[in-house]
Amino acid sequence: MFNPSRDQVREFFFQTWTKAEAGQALSDLERLAYTHIAEHPEYHAVLRQPERYRAHAWPPELGETNPFLHLSLHLSISEQVSIDQPPGIRAALQRLQRRLGETHAAQHAVMDCLAEMLWRAQRDNLPPDAAAYLFCLEQKCLG
Repeated sequence: MFNPSRDQVREFFFQTWTKAEAGQALSDLERLAYTHIAEHPEYHAVLRQPERYRAHAWPPELGETNPFLHLSLHLSISEQVSIDQPPGIRAALQRLQRRLGETHAAQHAVMDCLAEMLWRAQRDNLPPDAAAYLFCLEQKCLG
């Protein structure tokens, strides 16, 4: 399993932004990351200033969203959907797309469930619960 450090993740997004803005060729993963970056113009100023934001903290208790975590969750969801893992994620995202009218909004709905599942796994020191993840998604599909 690919398990990059916080610094590696941030550097990946900084480099992806820099390469894309310079018109340089991107790898498949960088192209996918850039599609998510493009959907989040509120993060562009962060990505333009790696020296300022490389070690910056975004404490959730202050209501701040960590752009690197957010973009990483988008990438995770895209990867899960591409291989339909856990089984049923692809169909759930498609149902959410129909319900919400667009892929980006559907991914944000999935992201809520993914973040909750990961938080619970870390809190309880257990493996991620795919069944709970899919149940959460089904509830979102129902509205």
